[in-house]
Amino acid sequence: MGLPGQRRSKSSKRRRAAHFALRRQALVACLKCGKMTRPHTACPRCGTYRGRVVVETASAKRLQRVQRRQRKQPASAA
Repeated sequence: MGLPGQRRSKSSKRRRAAHFALRRQALVACLKCGKMTRPHTACPRCGTYRGRVVVETASAKRLQRVQRRQRKQPASAA
């Protein structure tokens, strides 16, 4: 088992740890719903990626149901 040869000084330790800082997460707005999501991933809210539905989500199913109901109702009934 290896052991450290010398104690690491405070400045050396801080110089080494300077690279451990967290970077701010890159976010972009979804083209369909506008929710902020990570780039190059499908939107968790509406399930779209680059304008196509690639993941079936509960909110997307709900939206489709509402749209179907609106199409079935005649315009003169309102």
